[in-house]
Amino acid sequence: MSFVDFFNQLLGSYPQEIISAGQVVKAMIINGLGFISAPLYLFEKFFEGIATEYLLGKGIQPEHFNEECLGRVLDKLYDAGLTEIFIRVALSAADRFGVKMDSFHLDSS
Repeated sequence: MSFVDFFNQLLGSYPQEIISAGQVVKAMIINGLGFISAPLYLFEKFFEGIATEYLLGKGIQPEHFNEECLGRVLDKLYDAGLTEIFIRVALSAADRFGVKMDSFHLDSS
């Protein structure tokens, strides 16, 4: 299962949405790698001049990342439980990349 599919399945979708929750999470991660200190209302500015369709999917445009869209996905993430999501993603990544796990240490601080 892809990263986007994982989040789509976890967070669900609405028939009216243009971009899925998984695509929004992926965009937030890409944004976090290069434009960390900007407020949410400037989020779409980061993607201007970037090939959003190539990175995030056909038909995706910067203007689709408005405050309402981002806020809805952030609320869904919180409701789903951030610690639980982190653990599921970390274990999935470890499995996918063959990380040997003889012991675990989980520090959520």
